[in-house]
Amino acid sequence: MSRAAAARLIKGHLVLVNGRPATPADRVSAGDEIVVELPEAFVTAAEPEEIALDVVYEDGDLAVVDKPAGMVVHPAPGHYTGTLVHALLGRGGPWSGAGGEARPGIVHRLDKGTSGLIVVARTDAAHRALSAQLGDRTLSRTYLAVVRGIVKSDAGVLEGPIGRHPEERKRMAVVAGGRHATTRYQVVERRRNHTLLRCDLDTGRTHQIRVHLSALGHPIAGDAEYGGREDGADRPMLHAWRLRLRHPRTGAEMSFEAPPPRDFAQFWESAD
Repeated sequence: MSRAAAARLIKGHLVLVNGRPATPADRVSAGDEIVVELPEAFVTAAEPEEIALDVVYEDGDLAVVDKPAGMVVHPAPGHYTGTLVHALLGRGGPWSGAGGEARPGIVHRLDKGTSGLIVVARTDAAHRALSAQLGDRTLSRTYLAVVRGIVKSDAGVLEGPIGRHPEERKRMAVVAGGRHATTRYQVVERRRNHTLLRCDLDTGRTHQIRVHLSALGHPIAGDAEYGGREDGADRPMLHAWRLRLRHPRTGAEMSFEAPPPRDFAQFWESAD
C-alpha cells in the first residue's frame, strides 16, 4: 500500500490505534493494537465535473463556498462523483494538493447534511496557512443549529472527548480516551419544543457539534444518527453561518456570512 493510500484510510477514520481514531502524525510502538477497515475500493483521483457552486469569494489563493446540504466534500467510499472536489476541479485553475491527491483544495470539512460556508485553498502555501489558523483558532467557524427541546441556559460550554463509537463505527461519541473537544453555544431564540442555537467551535472534531448537543440531551432536529429524528426535517438542521479568517497571503482580516437555506428557515418558522 502506498503512503498516500494509507493516509487516505487514516484521514477517512478507518484506522484505529488502541481503539482510538488514528492521525497521520501518530507513532506506534510494540504492543499497540492497530485495526484497519479496508473499503471495497480505494478512491481514485477525481475528474472535473460541471457542478454549479455558490462561490461567496474567490481569488488566486482561496475560495469561500456556500455548500448546499446533501453535497459530500471529497471523494470517499460510496461517493465517487458529485462532490465539492469534483465541482472545484470543474471550475478550473490550480487547487492545493497539500491535503492529498483525493482532496485537492480541501482545508476542512462539512458533513454531507450540513449546509454553509467552507474555505478551500488554491495553493499549497494558502492551504498550510489556513490549516495553521485552524490549529491556533484564528480561523473561526460559527454555526446555527435547531435542536430539540428547550435549552435552559442562555449560553454554555460543552466539553467532552470525542472518539469512534464503541459499537457503531460510523458514529462518533463522547468516550473516554477520545480527542479533546470544546463547543461554545448561545441561545438565539426559544420555541415551545425547539431552540435555535449559535455554536462556535474551539476544536474541529468529526461530528463535534452533533455529538456534543446530543450528549447535552438536545440533539439537532433532523439528525436521526444522533437522536434527532423529526418529521419535516430530512437532514440535520445545522448550518455553517459565519467564517472568519486572515487572508493567507496578505494577512487581511476577512469575514463571511451566509444566511440559512430555505429548508432550514422554513423548518424553524414552522417549529413549535
